[in-house]
Amino acid sequence: MDFSQDESVISGMVALVGPPNAGKSTLLNTLLKQKISIVTPKPQTTRNRIAGVLNEADYQIVFLDTPGLHRSGSLLNRELVRIAMASLKDVDAVVFLLDVSTSLPATKQAQKREEYLDYFKEINCPALLLLNKIDLVDRTKVLSLIASYSELYPFKAIIPISAKKGDGTQRLVGELLTLLPKGHRYYPEDVPTDASERFLAAEIVREKVFLLTGQEIPYSSAVMIDSFKEEAHRVTIHATIYLERASQKGIVIGKGGSKLKAIGIAARHDIEELVDKKVVLKLWVKIRKNWSSDASFLKELGF
Repeated sequence: MDFSQDESVISGMVALVGPPNAGKSTLLNTLLKQKISIVTPKPQTTRNRIAGVLNEADYQIVFLDTPGLHRSGSLLNRELVRIAMASLKDVDAVVFLLDVSTSLPATKQAQKREEYLDYFKEINCPALLLLNKIDLVDRTKVLSLIASYSELYPFKAIIPISAKKGDGTQRLVGELLTLLPKGHRYYPEDVPTDASERFLAAEIVREKVFLLTGQEIPYSSAVMIDSFKEEAHRVTIHATIYLERASQKGIVIGKGGSKLKAIGIAARHDIEELVDKKVVLKLWVKIRKNWSSDASFLKELGF
């Protein structure tokens, strides 16, 4: 069936935006009931815009998961913010997420509010504010935050949620359905994302680097798929983990290759779930000095 000729349904594009570690990727995975975006406890995990498609009989909502909004001078981080801000254009609605579980000094709170105001000014469509991780805070704090943020911007609704537990997500979808237009589906009903398996495999490897290494390693790492060969019963993947400094290579490889082996095992398990086949994953580690400031390499990575 040609999905583009499907009957008219509620159909729209929704940008998920907010500061790093607000829970955008967790929310997307919860809404879709499957892992589309990688998630780690470290901020600035998401580096690319990824579309996740929520399909039901009478609607299709395409959520755009975006990098965290933050102020930084590095080329890579400026590109991440550019990607996120560009997602505010040509969407039907914006969902702005905030993590309300972290307490900040009054001066820092005021600074953050000013920063958020700058982002809100770029929104030119209906917007919802999600106060995430409410399961970790006192209810009275949530009520005061709702009152406070309602004065900053005319949000269509301010919704307390727990992206991890799924609390508040049904209300979110319900609010979005009142804001989105009727039209045809953007994607076939069985397509959960616009991302290729090759891209998702690279993201999974990068997630394991984030989770299994500490200090500065995650932010100095990038992953590129060198080859992705799909056969009837297995997929063979060759991938390179790029680092910025030679001193980092030994940390990622580990004693006797133990760390790299652990990264490979964890990544292979998730990729097998993704492709539903046996996966042969070969990893290499290479140094690309200051890659995060190299415009040509960032272009190779898809920025």
